[in-house]
Amino acid sequence: MKVPPVLVYSVLRLLAFLVPLGLMLLLPIFRQNWLIAVVFAALIGLSLSLLFLRQPRAAVAQGLAKRRSGSRAQVPDEDAEDDLSADERPRE
Repeated sequence: MKVPPVLVYSVLRLLAFLVPLGLMLLLPIFRQNWLIAVVFAALIGLSLSLLFLRQPRAAVAQGLAKRRSGSRAQVPDEDAEDDLSADERPRE
């Protein structure tokens, strides 16, 4: 069973946030100022994901692009315009 790239990337992003947050909350200064710990953990997680999660992010983007191109109807523009103009003609 192959794990979807979106799931892999999401779990890795959560780990990149939760691990620094847990480590910072172990320090006495951040126990009282938990909001600062959350902000720092978010910045660290963002930095880690930009540096180390390039391949999973590219796999997710590729999957999204493939899904988007496959979902478009393969109707040529001329056919779509003809269908619209046929619907707009006055009925006699």
